[in-house]
Amino acid sequence: IQESESPLNSNITAFALKAKVIYPINQKFRPLADGSSNPSLHENPKQAVLPNQVMETSTSDSLGSLSQGDKEDCSSSTTIHSTTSDDRFQARAFLRVTSFPEVLTCESFDVKLCLCSLVLKDLMLLDTELRKEKHMMFTQVLKIYLTDFHHKKKITDDLFKKILLIQENDFEELQKQLDSRLQSTEMTEAHNSEYQTLEDLERKEKEYSEHMIDHMEAFWKQTDKAQQAFLDQSKCSSAKATKIMMDLTEKMIAVENLLSESQDLQAMDIQERLFNWELMVKMIDSLKSYIPEECKCRLNTVSNILDHLTVKNNLSVRQKEELLTDLHKAFWEQLAHFSNECIQQSKDLILRELECREKKKKELKDRQKAEQESLLSKTFHNEDINDFLKAYHELLEKHRQAQWELEEEDDCESTEAVADLYKELYSKASHALEELVMELFLQTLPAVTGLSAKECELLKEEWQENLIPQLEKWETHRQRRWKLFQEQLLQEKELWIKEYAVSAVMQKHLSEKQEKIIQGVISRLGSLSDGSVNYILQKHRLLLCSVLRRLTLRRAGMAALARMRLSRKKSLLQELREQHTLQKASSPCQDEDQWQLQKAVESHILEEEEKLEEETQQTHLEFHQQLVTEIKEALQFLQQHMEQVIGQTLLQHARQEAGKKNSDDGQDFKERLVEAAVESVYGTSNNISRLVQNYYQQLGKITESYEGKKLQQLKSLQAERGERNRLRKKQEIELALKEELTQGLLNVSSTVHQRMVLQQKKVLAQFELQQQIRLQSLKQKLLGLHHLETDLENQLKEAEQDFMSELAALARVPMAVKQQPSKRSKAAGDKRNSKRKTFHSPESADKSDSHENVQEPPGLTSGLCRERLQSPHEEEAEPRQNSKMLKKRGNR
Repeated sequence: IQESESPLNSNITAFALKAKVIYPINQKFRPLADGSSNPSLHENPKQAVLPNQVMETSTSDSLGSLSQGDKEDCSSSTTIHSTTSDDRFQARAFLRVTSFPEVLTCESFDVKLCLCSLVLKDLMLLDTELRKEKHMMFTQVLKIYLTDFHHKKKITDDLFKKILLIQENDFEELQKQLDSRLQSTEMTEAHNSEYQTLEDLERKEKEYSEHMIDHMEAFWKQTDKAQQAFLDQSKCSSAKATKIMMDLTEKMIAVENLLSESQDLQAMDIQERLFNWELMVKMIDSLKSYIPEECKCRLNTVSNILDHLTVKNNLSVRQKEELLTDLHKAFWEQLAHFSNECIQQSKDLILRELECREKKKKELKDRQKAEQESLLSKTFHNEDINDFLKAYHELLEKHRQAQWELEEEDDCESTEAVADLYKELYSKASHALEELVMELFLQTLPAVTGLSAKECELLKEEWQENLIPQLEKWETHRQRRWKLFQEQLLQEKELWIKEYAVSAVMQKHLSEKQEKIIQGVISRLGSLSDGSVNYILQKHRLLLCSVLRRLTLRRAGMAALARMRLSRKKSLLQELREQHTLQKASSPCQDEDQWQLQKAVESHILEEEEKLEEETQQTHLEFHQQLVTEIKEALQFLQQHMEQVIGQTLLQHARQEAGKKNSDDGQDFKERLVEAAVESVYGTSNNISRLVQNYYQQLGKITESYEGKKLQQLKSLQAERGERNRLRKKQEIELALKEELTQGLLNVSSTVHQRMVLQQKKVLAQFELQQQIRLQSLKQKLLGLHHLETDLENQLKEAEQDFMSELAALARVPMAVKQQPSKRSKAAGDKRNSKRKTFHSPESADKSDSHENVQEPPGLTSGLCRERLQSPHEEEAEPRQNSKMLKKRGNR
């Protein structure tokens, strides 16, 4: 008995029809001479026409598919690499799903898109949960500090409640603004909420990312505002405020580290779950194909037996065609009934499963909410903040893990329930098909052919014997397809791991580059204290962690979108590979023509793989450029915020320095001393003039010594810089000689692009080295001048104090002066630290109880140091004015 075409060959020709290309695996179907394809693939009467061939070409697409009249099917009449098909694919609507069980009822073409959309949904949900966790942690940390101040009576009870209420309202308003923007994004989507397009999804993800960057900026501005409001209300000292801001920043860095680690692990779990979903969907898809494949096998076997009866003249050709048509119609009705039952009953089953899941999730969330409120209601102190952050994060991690396990368990249960349903329906449908064939052999054939019941029974047994090998062959093909699918999934896993590694390297490079930039900025601000520098670095690290965490999640979303764009062509190419691999395994080449045809198919597959690889690179490049643009925008936000932080730090530093100078000037003491000396009767014109002249001479010697030391130091620095430049040029000459020796080999072994890159790196390295040398030279110059300035200030201060002391002794001023060294002189280790002079009037001995000791403020001249450096004569203006007043008094 000559068998008709195998199911595998039928699948290949069907796929050829689908792509408008005739792959001549069988010699019956060759391209015509004009290059067009022969559409008559079923002219051979021995070829059984299967009911599912009038539907989707793929057997898995024949069941549970939506009406293609409602949606565009861009894969039905185009080649794999059609540009028009790409545009239609971007705008093709696919089902909007909210959970995995809903995907089990989708048509096969939409499965990949639906699964990736669920990945995007999970990533967005993860981002929302982590964002809320960060907001709650900051609010609670601020509350702990407020509570500590309240307990120490530094703020009143009303003020405590007022600050908390304001902060809660501000953060609620911030969240409302974000919700409003996200809602407006949702409203701009397609009016049909049941379906969505890939184009809409890409736009939605891009807008969501922009909203998150803006919200991140608003959140950090709000946190700075909250910190400043808290410090202003508490009226704590500058040092205490700086310490509190440093502590808050360190705590939020710890929070960001916890969230970043949690996000990375959760994102990996989401990706791993995608692979598990694909396995479960493939299993259900395989069950869907049981009945259509069995229909093929049964019809092929019946057709062969009827052909044999026709050859033996027991049946006419017309009678055989009528019997096959009737059986075909009956099979079609059974297959349609099976398909409808699968769709309807699986939807009902999944609906019940989802309702049960929602109840479980609601109960779980209620319990988790109670646990969170219980933890937040506890009282924590400043020293317990780290314990609170750890406990709260671990609690939320535990809650997320519980929700995750619940969803995974429900996904598995739903898949098993649908699988059991399909097996049950398959058993019923298979039994119905077998009854139809039994009716044909035991009732119809005896009446039509006149064969005896025993002969018809033998024909039935022959049919059963012939059916078993075909079913076994199909089962072998199914197992091979499953193995090929697993291999493909493994390749996708390896590709994802590679992309994840590239993302990690990119993030590390970006982090190191930003750290280097902020270090360079700070190195040029040399006047800041160590505490201020640490605060700027910590603040930058905090913002950078937040930005990188957001961009990492965005990159994961872009990878899912790229996978969705390429899903259609990957699926078609994978189907072509499978068919070709199975064809080679089932029927090896027996002649030259078949070998040539097989080579042609392999060549075509390689061509399509190259085109797919090219499009993959182009798609990844497009998303990479988009990601780079968003990185620039995020770093622009980071730069602007850090400019504000540095500006505020410099302003605070300037205010502190100004406060020190104001307190060090001691202007009130000097005015009181001059006034008392003028009124004194002991001072004469000659001795006061001599005292002032000696003071002027001493100031002249000090400034002359300073100018000489300054000039000497500048010459020394210039000589050192010249020596360094000479050594650097010598090293450059030696390096240039070495490069000339290796230039020939480099020109031969390297491409132009490589040489350009090396030259670029060389120029940048030289530029950076020169910048570092110049910066180091300026630092040394600044440090040397600072030391000279400190020495000058100490000497001027000592001269002024000696002058004031001698003036008070000369005029016998009834005023006590208690000297204290300045902080600068303490740091310099000046001998004046222990010098103290006290002047008492004769009347003060009898009135010691009522005597008022006036203490000299430290550093009488420290605030005028820079003015002296700029104009040495200005520093003498005040003593000269005072001396004039003293001279007038002496003349009188």
